[in-house]
Amino acid sequence: MDRTDFPSDLMEAQTAWYATYEQLALAAADGTAAHRRRLLNLSRLIAAHPYWETAAGTPAARVALKELARAKARS
Repeated sequence: MDRTDFPSDLMEAQTAWYATYEQLALAAADGTAAHRRRLLNLSRLIAAHPYWETAAGTPAARVALKELARAKARS
């Protein structure tokens, strides 16, 4: 599998998940509810994405997606 063959909406959701997680880590204790809700919604989108039902949707692909999205979120 080419490590860049993820659907754009899936990559965007995973990248947004990391960005939101970083915002949550930096947020004041009283301002975390919106970040937590966003993380939950993004997690649902990622987990239920139709890509995971294809032959390419392997556990290794999940790891690759996370690695790529984490690197993209940090850049």
